[in-house]
Amino acid sequence: MQVESLINARWVIPVEPGHPVLDHHSIAIEQGRIHAILPTEQAREQFSAQRTVDLPRHALIPGLVNAHTHAAMSLFRGLADDLPLMDWLQGHIWPAEARWVHEEFVADGTRLAVAEMLRGGTTCFNDMYFFPDITAGVASQAGMRSVIGLILIDFPSAWAADTDAYLARAVEVHDRFRNDPLVHTAFAPHAPYSVADEPLRRMLVMANELELPIHMHVHETRDEIRQSEETYGMRPIARLQRLGILGPSLAAVHMTQLRDEEIEQVARAGASVVHCPESNLKLASGFCPVQRLLDAGIDVALGTDGAASNNDLDMLGEMRSAALLGKGVADDPSALPAAQVLQMATLNGARALGLADVTGSLVTGKLADITAIDLGQPTTQPVYDPVSQIVYAAGREQVSDVWVAGQRLVSNSRVNCLDLQDIVLKAARWGQRIGAAEAV
Repeated sequence: MQVESLINARWVIPVEPGHPVLDHHSIAIEQGRIHAILPTEQAREQFSAQRTVDLPRHALIPGLVNAHTHAAMSLFRGLADDLPLMDWLQGHIWPAEARWVHEEFVADGTRLAVAEMLRGGTTCFNDMYFFPDITAGVASQAGMRSVIGLILIDFPSAWAADTDAYLARAVEVHDRFRNDPLVHTAFAPHAPYSVADEPLRRMLVMANELELPIHMHVHETRDEIRQSEETYGMRPIARLQRLGILGPSLAAVHMTQLRDEEIEQVARAGASVVHCPESNLKLASGFCPVQRLLDAGIDVALGTDGAASNNDLDMLGEMRSAALLGKGVADDPSALPAAQVLQMATLNGARALGLADVTGSLVTGKLADITAIDLGQPTTQPVYDPVSQIVYAAGREQVSDVWVAGQRLVSNSRVNCLDLQDIVLKAARWGQRIGAAEAV
């Protein structure tokens, strides 16, 4: 049988129940989807491919899903480091955004982020930022899958002047990209402390009508909890519950400040949690009790946050940090085993974004979103367990190939779909302009 592509690999790791690792297996791709996964000897007999890729030292995993980021903020990477969250936001980031963020900034910053993420094996990202139409267009043009946050915040920005404008533009962006197979949308109210009750109620009505998920920073810091208690007389999760937002469509990001009863509340509601360990550590926001969330049956995904607070978009690094931090927080070396963390970075992320039926695992019929990692390098030898090597030892420089919907966007460690020289040149120019203004 003729197929478009056949990838022959040392290991195929589907991220499926039981955590199987398939030795000397191949993936056949037809019309952008996984047509078959079978032993390589059988694949060579059954299929004639237009393109065959042999990866004898590699593991194939589902494309990584970065479930929370602010892509364009890559141009603020390294700006105002080593500060508490609210000082960082109010004293530096929000003023810088007011001065610099417009269409060109978002386009250039998003291209920089897309290049970094693809090179590191990420095939899908969930974004929250201004000018979401620009982010969507850049990602789609590059061939990358995205979930574009329809931003909502109480203060005016270059994107929208007030709640009416934010919500109207949200519908415009959703309608513009509704037929783009690579672009999905979600409402993205910034945080409980930055969006009042009435805008949240209006957003929820629209989210229900359009059947869109909701992506929101929640319980990120102790200050957020204190502000909520002072302003609303309750903690943020209780407020979201009262408003009807705490439910299966919610992806709650950070969640470092949680009581036992709140974990039970989130589990009953069916909401997802997006864990951002490195950003939480850098901003000293707190520790997400990931193992307790998983034990409660909550879907926990993994995100990098933006490069301004991480300072990279490296999901392989994020997996290692999540695994190690999770053990320390749980005081249990068996907490967050490698296979669980890989699932957080792939299938769990797809579930949190409502995309588990099309991506997040390597299964016949799903879209061929695939990442290849070269485990033949000295840093990952010998290989007793390829999943453990990926989570605990592999670096993003070992990502050799990336496919999105069967399109090979990275080959032999080279990003094929973007002009990297131009991207780096523009990023350096932005750095000079922003840095000079900060120095004044």
